[in-house]
Amino acid sequence: MPQPHPKFGRRAALALAGGATLAPGPFRPALGQDRSRVLRFVPHANLTVLDPLWSTALVSYCAASAIWDRLYGLDETLTPRPQMVSGHELSEDRLHWRFSLREGLLWHDGEKVLARDCVASLHRWAQKDGFGLRLAAQTEEMRALDDTRFEIRLRKPFPQMLFALGATACFMMPERSAATPVGTAVNEPMGSGPFIFRRDEWVSGARAVFERNPRYMSRDESSSFWAGGKPVHFDRIEWTIMPDPSTAASALQAGEVDWVERPFADLVPLLEQHPRLRVDVLDPLGTWAEIRFNTAIPPFNNPKVARALMPALKQADFLQSLLGTERPELMNPRSGVFLPGSPLATEAGLDVLTGPRDLEKARQLLKDAGYDGRPVVMLEASDLGTSAAFSPVARQLFEQVGLKVDYQTMDWGTLLSRTNAQGGRGPWNCYATAWAGLWITNPAMHAHLYGSEPDARMAELRDQWFDAPDLPAQKAVAEQMQLRALERPPFLPCGQYFNQQAFSRNLSGFVKAPTATFWNLRKG
Repeated sequence: MPQPHPKFGRRAALALAGGATLAPGPFRPALGQDRSRVLRFVPHANLTVLDPLWSTALVSYCAASAIWDRLYGLDETLTPRPQMVSGHELSEDRLHWRFSLREGLLWHDGEKVLARDCVASLHRWAQKDGFGLRLAAQTEEMRALDDTRFEIRLRKPFPQMLFALGATACFMMPERSAATPVGTAVNEPMGSGPFIFRRDEWVSGARAVFERNPRYMSRDESSSFWAGGKPVHFDRIEWTIMPDPSTAASALQAGEVDWVERPFADLVPLLEQHPRLRVDVLDPLGTWAEIRFNTAIPPFNNPKVARALMPALKQADFLQSLLGTERPELMNPRSGVFLPGSPLATEAGLDVLTGPRDLEKARQLLKDAGYDGRPVVMLEASDLGTSAAFSPVARQLFEQVGLKVDYQTMDWGTLLSRTNAQGGRGPWNCYATAWAGLWITNPAMHAHLYGSEPDARMAELRDQWFDAPDLPAQKAVAEQMQLRALERPPFLPCGQYFNQQAFSRNLSGFVKAPTATFWNLRKG
């Protein structure tokens, strides 16, 4: 049975049991500061990029959701609800959408949010996002009508319009920010959201600070997922980056931080016993694990090499390496291409991953694939708990089947930069990671489904899904997409799991969502 990554196992538990000494610097409250109005948060990873359209890291989405706002937001049923807009009108032929902004929207600098800002933001988003690209391909014209209204005229209906505007990186920015080329990260964190980012206090790898936006006008609705009201009850949200889980857990026990987003599973039982702490699952959709392949270069440009791993892969090994064996209810080792439990999840072809395991068969398949013995460059992000847990399991799997592994360790920001270089085709072969489950529920948001070397057949199926008239038709297409992904693997699914988060008992009002949300929270 796989063991927890040595970096986070027995040493971390001993540190807690022995009362680890805390580093004094980041945790000492500033003189005269009312700490009841400050939320001290330990994110699961370092924040290196604010622009979620440029980075796919979940921590970037978390920061972006605090700074910027969306036109629509998904609620807990994944239904899009008006957020920055007061509503919309749709023509009978479903080709003409007209949107109206709600009153009182201001950028952080006090300037009024204008319709032309939204049009510019939509144009930038539509150059990269899966939903946006499709919308752009079907759009005849997008224009501002006046300061508060804009319209989108389509060549063919786009039934996913409201979901697209509420579910993805479709954040509204000032026109000048939206003019940033899509290949360059937006560096001006000017938004209209509930928090203002203190760029002057940002030290990547150490801390990030968000302050309450006094100009923000929350909707007069209950908070739900990314929709509804976003009342703010803290003056500051202070992020402290703590890659070492024992340090984070010790700080939480000592009351030096309020919330640790992803405590290591080895430490959760100790945190659960602490009288001032609670542990809970705050993302109702869970997380989806994978080994991603670079399909642009050998050996995984040969799909037979990736398929050879399937008979030996055990999803439970990956999940248990992160969560241990004590909480099986937090793990689902029967995951396919789409998130288990979501409308498009299917059992089509899944036996190759979930049937009886056969290591000898895997070894023979690798020989039959013509693998030439070249080392496989596997990347591990040592500062990201999921990568640090999953990567040794992936390495063991590869070596057992017969692949040679060049195992390279780095931080998460470096891994992302490397895998994004040269259009994702750079000198790397694979890495193990995880995605918040929302992104794995549909073909538009499922970024890795299409491979680093474009798959024309998969793209064709994606087009069919966009044009499908109803859910049964969409599910039929999803089955074909799963079969294609198992035939020509852009990744190997490694299971679904639910992260537990640890926080002070005096915090209340958590809004459950795929990203940490800081509105509606109270202390005391």
